[in-house]
Amino acid sequence: MNYRILPLYAVVALLSFSSCKNQENNEEEENKTEKSVRDTESQNINIEPLKESPAYQDSGLSLIIPENNQFTKNTVEFKFNVDNYELGAQTTKNEITSRLANSDKGQHIHFIVDNEPYSAHYETEFSKDFSEGTHHIVAFLSRSYHESVKNDQSFITKTIKIGSSPDERSNVDFKKPTLIYSRPKGEYSGKDIENLLLDFFLLNTTLSENGNYVKATINGETFKITKWQPYIIKGLSKGQIDIRLQLFDNNDQPIKGEYNDVTRSVLLK
Repeated sequence: MNYRILPLYAVVALLSFSSCKNQENNEEEENKTEKSVRDTESQNINIEPLKESPAYQDSGLSLIIPENNQFTKNTVEFKFNVDNYELGAQTTKNEITSRLANSDKGQHIHFIVDNEPYSAHYETEFSKDFSEGTHHIVAFLSRSYHESVKNDQSFITKTIKIGSSPDERSNVDFKKPTLIYSRPKGEYSGKDIENLLLDFFLLNTTLSENGNYVKATINGETFKITKWQPYIIKGLSKGQIDIRLQLFDNNDQPIKGEYNDVTRSVLLK
């Protein structure tokens, strides 16, 4: 049997190549492991009921002006009346709510136009600019950490027409079961990303195990919500979070309505 003796430089090159290859394999395995961990973490999403918030069952919101629904100007003045609720005050917190994103300006009104993200108002009087056409408005009281006050007097709905354009065709009917998206909204950073408030408002419907329900889809994870209350989203990673809320009946069929299927994105930094 003949043995071939390799030159020293060839042996060194061979050992170097083997070492590099092993390093590449190790790095590839580490990358796979890290990706697997990240994927697992990204799917570790859950929601928990938010409890023990002040109830404010006697608090109320009513609209004083405008009284009419037709306007020639694009700017409309609004004036509200608030009962048993203090705008600008900080809502009493507990161990959980103290971890939520909170407004330094205190309690406020969530003012929603055409199902767009709300604007927050800390006074009872303000003006809003509208484009020409028909617009649908929902407003309700909000705690300082943006949880809506949920009772029969805490909200108003109104449809207005701006200018002389014909009415726009719309499926919005505030007398039918309607889902109104509220939170989360915008961008979150620091400790605020650990507990995101999931909150919505309902008109003309209730939720139950055997009745209507809300389906929440959060970055691909789905949750069936059978009780109207606020929830805390946990287990989210930094980056864009996509949230879809849908209103379903007891036969698992979507309830028709322009607001009853909405998707929003927020950013965790």
